[in-house]
Amino acid sequence: MYAIIDIETTGGSPKHERITEIAIYVHDGKKVVKEFVSLINPERAIPPFITRLTGISNDMVADAPRFFEVAKDIVELTEDCIFVAHNASFDYGFVKEEFKRLGYNYKKECLCTVKTSRKLIPGKASYSLGKLCDELGIQIEDRHRAAGDALATVKLFELLLSVDGKNETKSQFDKFALKGLNPNLDREILKKLPDEVGVYYFHDEDKEVIYVGKSNNIQKRVISHFNNDASQRYIEMKARIADISYETTGSELVALLLESSEIKKLKPIYNRAQRRKISSLGLHSYTDQNGYIRLFIDKNVKTSNPLMSFSSKSEGKQFLYRIIDEFELCQKLCDLYKSESACFQHGIGLCKGACVGIESNEDYNERVKLFIERYKFESANMYIIDQGRHSEERSVVKVESGKYCGFGYFAFEEGITDLNQLNDCIQLMEDNRDVQQIIRSFIGRNNVERIIKY
Repeated sequence: MYAIIDIETTGGSPKHERITEIAIYVHDGKKVVKEFVSLINPERAIPPFITRLTGISNDMVADAPRFFEVAKDIVELTEDCIFVAHNASFDYGFVKEEFKRLGYNYKKECLCTVKTSRKLIPGKASYSLGKLCDELGIQIEDRHRAAGDALATVKLFELLLSVDGKNETKSQFDKFALKGLNPNLDREILKKLPDEVGVYYFHDEDKEVIYVGKSNNIQKRVISHFNNDASQRYIEMKARIADISYETTGSELVALLLESSEIKKLKPIYNRAQRRKISSLGLHSYTDQNGYIRLFIDKNVKTSNPLMSFSSKSEGKQFLYRIIDEFELCQKLCDLYKSESACFQHGIGLCKGACVGIESNEDYNERVKLFIERYKFESANMYIIDQGRHSEERSVVKVESGKYCGFGYFAFEEGITDLNQLNDCIQLMEDNRDVQQIIRSFIGRNNVERIIKY
């Protein structure tokens, strides 16, 4: 059975926005057998641009049921169904988050008609729902409303079933039919793993931890390990895994810090063999003979103190291009444009000319220092507030005098009224160069909910 679903929302983030409308069509592989369509009161204002897009206004949802009032109907209707949607990660993410706010773990196998369409009907100009349906001759009634888009997805799904000679839509759910596993590993454990951020542990038959990993989706990452036969080491590790445990963290930053701490403490044999360097490359700086502060990406060494660290050069370059745009820096002085003359950006008016001495080093360096100041915390005292393991909880990471102190969780019912509330929940952890680079790099590349300096 398939539950073909479309939703409308107040915005794009499942963590911060809410559902305004939901349509569900239960399909048995041949036809629709049940349906459910309802506006949802999001318990917040709908932005004007969303109203212009969907036609759903605040007045329309004022008397609509809130999500918790229809939650039971949704659970019962979609029981034993595969969750089908066009760009399924979006719709599923919102529905799952709405249930998470209610303390319920809504977990489904998902089928994305975007990905399946790319595989079964390749070569289309676009795989957005509107353009794909236009090309396929599928008419959409009431575009950007849940029922209209869901019914169009039903027709698309039926078309995909009709051309699916190799049963691609069904075979993708055999992800637990794995080979080469330890006979003592209960496959039911794999099915029960959460699709949430956290740290996971592989144990051998003697209950020893042989590998520690971190992922934003624990189940997906663990399954990828079992599908990896790229080297003898992976095959050997897979055969030794007799049990799996995990700890959800809510926050990716906390997961990274916990993973680093656990690897150092437990010294798992396959982490040691892997020797993964979370901070192998760094963003460094020096002042050249003309007085300009230059930025460059290079290997980290024990004596270096990089501004940021990266796991790959491409990751570092992407970050550097972003801060060049944000702080109006010069690509040549950031080691991204090799030339004896002016950089390309200067030729099109996007560089102020530091590369050829037109802009003074004082003016240019002022912007570089603004960037450095934003991302350093050598003398900082701060609490980093981020997502918790559920909607009424937040995580907190403490840094004092530039040193990592630890992390914890606190109830977030009425906000933060006292810093002692944060300090009291901190689980003390060891400070080291790796965790400092994790924190510096994470807050440089990701948005956290809040940083409180004291």
